[in-house]
Amino acid sequence: MAGACSQNAPPDVQGEVEDALLTVRAAEGDEDAFAVLVQCHAPALIRLATRLLGNRAEAEDAVQDAFINAWRRLPEFHNRSSFGTWMYRITTNRCLNVLRARKPVATLEAARDVPAPEHSASPARIAEARDAVRELREALDLLSVEQRACWVLRELDGQSYEFIAEAVGISQEAVRARVFRARRCLTQAMGAWR
Repeated sequence: MAGACSQNAPPDVQGEVEDALLTVRAAEGDEDAFAVLVQCHAPALIRLATRLLGNRAEAEDAVQDAFINAWRRLPEFHNRSSFGTWMYRITTNRCLNVLRARKPVATLEAARDVPAPEHSASPARIAEARDAVRELREALDLLSVEQRACWVLRELDGQSYEFIAEAVGISQEAVRARVFRARRCLTQAMGAWR
């Protein structure tokens, strides 16, 4: 089971086969197999949830809820998609529900502040970079939760339109439209930084 996941590498055929076997075993009640799946997929899902929710603690809670939901629903999972894609969908839906339940004004605190300056960075450049990050957070708050989810999956996670469509549960055309509108909104909001 040690090779059952490669957290930072794109899924490959071997990894998908191992995931499928672990999923079948977990669906039969094997808690150890499910624990391996959690260990393999949790880091990427927490990164996704943190980007969507803007808060690490909320992200961890959302991913935990997603895995609890997955454990309960495993018997009805029939490998129509990969376990990872299924978990992306459950996690994304959980995050969207959290975002919809929030008050209209929410910040994206997950966008990291500018890293510690190198000795060659001037204070003016550091201040400018921090202002850009702050304005990006504000611009992301202008997006609908659906646009934000699609944009984060595409631009920050580098996922394909096909993957996003499956993970979010909409058509590829709808994903493309949401990403397009999100890009347009962010471009307008960040116009001063171009």
